[in-house]
Amino acid sequence: MIRTERLTPAAFAPFGDVLDAAGDPDKIINAGLCARFHDRARMEAEGGRLGLSIFRGEPRSLPYRLEMLERHTHGSQAFLPMTEHPFLVIVAPDAGGVPGAPRAFLTAPHQGVNLHRGTWHGVLTPLHAPGLFAVVDRIGDSPNLQEHWLDRPVIIDQGPSE
Repeated sequence: MIRTERLTPAAFAPFGDVLDAAGDPDKIINAGLCARFHDRARMEAEGGRLGLSIFRGEPRSLPYRLEMLERHTHGSQAFLPMTEHPFLVIVAPDAGGVPGAPRAFLTAPHQGVNLHRGTWHGVLTPLHAPGLFAVVDRIGDSPNLQEHWLDRPVIIDQGPSE
C-alpha cells in the first residue's frame, strides 16, 4: 500500500509540472486587473500538435486500487480541473521500459498537473463529481499510448493531512 502525498512542485518535478497560481505573478496585465503566471509547463507534441479536450471522469474513492499505468511517449499531457475539487495523481519513474514504484499525490483545490512526455501515470482519477477537466495533449495519427498492467494491484490510501 502507498499513501497519498501533498502535491508540491519539488515533489512532483521528476514527473511533470504543478499548475497553479502560487507565488508572485510574473506580470500584471489587462490594465492591472489580471495576474499572469507565465509559461508554467513544458508542453510537448512530437509528430502532432497540441489540442485541448474536455474529459469527464467517473469519480473514484480512497482507498483506490491501482491496476494499470500508462504513458505517452510523443507528448506531454496536462490536466486542469474545471471544478474546485482535489483529484488523485498517480505517477511512477521509468524502470527500464516499465513503471517503477508508484507515488500518489492529492491535489489541492485549483491545482492541475502537466505530465512530462514519457511519464508513467495512472488514469484520470477524480474524487468528486462531476469530474470535469480540460486536457491539453498531443493530437496526431501515430500511436502515443503504452499501457502496463501490474502483476499485483497497489492500494492507495490517503496519507496524513498537512
